[in-house]
Parts: sequence; C-alpha cells; structure tokens
Amino acid sequence: MKQYLDILANIEANGQIKKNRTGIDTKSITGAFFEHDMGDGFPLLTTKKMGLKTIATELEFFIKGMSDKQWLKDRGCHIWDDWCNPEKVPYGNDDVTKQKMKDENDLGRIYGVQWRDWKTTVGIDVIDPDISLYKQDLVVTKHIDQLKNVIEKLKTNPFDRRMIVMAWNPAEIDQMALPPCHYSFQLLSDGEHVDLIWNQRSCDIFLGSGFNIASYGLLLEIIAKTVGMKARKLVGQWADVHIYQNHMEQVKEQLTRTPKKLPEIEITCNDIFSWTREDFILKNYESHPRIKAEVAV
Repeated sequence: MKQYLDILANIEANGQIKKNRTGIDTKSITGAFFEHDMGDGFPLLTTKKMGLKTIATELEFFIKGMSDKQWLKDRGCHIWDDWCNPEKVPYGNDDVTKQKMKDENDLGRIYGVQWRDWKTTVGIDVIDPDISLYKQDLVVTKHIDQLKNVIEKLKTNPFDRRMIVMAWNPAEIDQMALPPCHYSFQLLSDGEHVDLIWNQRSCDIFLGSGFNIASYGLLLEIIAKTVGMKARKLVGQWADVHIYQNHMEQVKEQLTRTPKKLPEIEITCNDIFSWTREDFILKNYESHPRIKAEVAV
C-alpha cells in the first residue's frame, strides 16, 4: 500500500492549512487518486494494525440499510458513537452538545439508508368521478433499492455503465448524522470481473481512509461473490484530502514504517443480502502496531 503512504507524505510536505467545522485545522490537498489491483492482496493497511471486524460490522450496517447506532454499539463497533440525526440534536462541537449527540442513537438517513431506501415522490393521475376529468393531484412516495438494482443489473447486463449507487441525497442532507464523505460508488464489469470506483468529497487520510479502502474492498469482494465473478480493480477518487493537525505526530510515525505483504480474504457467503460480519476469513495479516489518534467531531 505504498500508494497510500505516498499520498500521506505529499500532504505532510505540501498541504495547505485550512479551517473547518470541527475547530481543528487540517493540512489539505485538492484531489488524489487511489488504485489497487485486488489480485495483489486485500487492501488492509499494514503500516498500522487495522480491525477488519469493526469495518465489516459497519459495512453490514450499511448493507442492511440501518440507522440505529445502538445496533453497532451492541456489536462493539463505535465508529458512529459521536454523531446523530441533527433533527434530533443539532450539531455542535461544545461538550454539552457532544454528549447529547452521543446519547441519541438515531443517525438519520445516512449511507445505507440511501443505498437501500432512496425516497422520491411521484404524481399519480386519478379520475375525478364528479367531473369526469383526469387530475394529477395524488402524490405518493416511491422507494428505490439502489443496491438491489445494481446487483440485478450486474447479473443480467454486466456491461452496463449505469450501475451507480448514490448516498448524496440533497433533499435529506439535513436528516443525516453526517453528509456522506464517500458519496457514490459505481460498478463496472467485463462479464468475468467486477471493478468498483468510489467518490469521496472529504478524506481524513490518517484515521478514515484506511477504513474506506478496506470497506470498499470488502464490498467489492462480497458483490463479486454474489454474482459469481472475480473482484479486480478498486479505485478511489478523493477531493479534499487532509490530515488533522492533532494527527501529525502519528502520521510521522506511520511514514517511518515499511509496508508488509498484503493479506488475503475469503468471503464465505454467496449472497450480499444475507452476508454478515462473520462471513469472511482474513488470511496472513501481519502489520505494525496500532497507532491511536482522536477523531475530530
């Protein structure tokens, strides 16, 4: 994963100091491109220890289209502890608000909810029996399962270039614990292999990116298993790529470490909609020790 370290080093050397909503400045660059061949191994960072079970738990949460963070906490996954639906507790980074956000379990209409239950309204033509005229005055909600749709398309028309899943829903941003950082992904196939490209508007490269890379790598493997193909190329297109100022010492430590050989992964369930965080086997994972850092809320 030298490519990841190169991006990290570029930001440390050339990044611009920028302010943001958290109150902790970042060192940032605009635009980075990450590409990995899944045949070279599973893309789990080796320059610091990564907990794939935690990553898999969050991914299962997304696949199931859930929004109650208690489900995550019950399974020892605390990625979302500090956030909640802003309609329940408006965002703030003062201590009192932070505690209220921790205590509220509803995350709102975040990633997986959009993947599995994108909502839109449509008008329906109805007949008015009194005046015998058509009217379009009945509005109903239409529910779109984006993930199911792209899986079916991959099975029936793998060459399609429209297999896209969106998490960025402008109509519901104010109902999300966080506006999605990784806001879309696309599947591409030649009928034998599956590639996945994801787009990310905001990229916390020290704490977040390793999780994002492994999560989309895992999603790609699960999808490939589901449709009977091979996972091939994993690509990330990142916009604001940054290091928080309170992570700089940890970054320097990570950059001194030499990457180890990537592990392998086996998916033990052949249906994404039945898959759970237990349905994988990680093989031959060796890494440097964990590096701890505080998340900027």
